[in-house]
Amino acid sequence: MSLFKSDLFRSFAVGFTLGAIAICLFLTTHNGASNSVIPAAVAAPSR
Repeated sequence: MSLFKSDLFRSFAVGFTLGAIAICLFLTTHNGASNSVIPAAVAAPSR
């Protein structure tokens, strides 16, 4: 029995591939967007 013979594993493989492509496309087209999602770290003022 082959690994990709069953529909479940084939669906996981296709979903993983499409998700990875979508993430790569998002990261390459929105270069500055990652800075707005995670704010810059700011140190607390000393007492």
